[in-house]
Amino acid sequence: MGFGDVLMVVVGSDLLAPDPAVVVIPLLCDYSAVPRLNPLIRVCGAELVLAARLISAARRARLRRVRSAVDNGDEITRETDVLMVGV
Repeated sequence: MGFGDVLMVVVGSDLLAPDPAVVVIPLLCDYSAVPRLNPLIRVCGAELVLAARLISAARRARLRRVRSAVDNGDEITRETDVLMVGV
């Protein structure tokens, strides 16, 4: 998902009722990666860092789909688990 010039991964569950806002994690090229917390995700040939500590909400209407991160689902789930509960 793109928001301005920042790529983001929407991490909210599809099981939740639709809402005008969604939870997102930005993908950055110049972010210091912490092992187990910031997996690298390849988008359009570039490896970007999933910046978990910058998790936030964004208005769904302001986002546009760039590609699906479903192939990185396990990494993203592990990363949010580490962020939220430390495991």
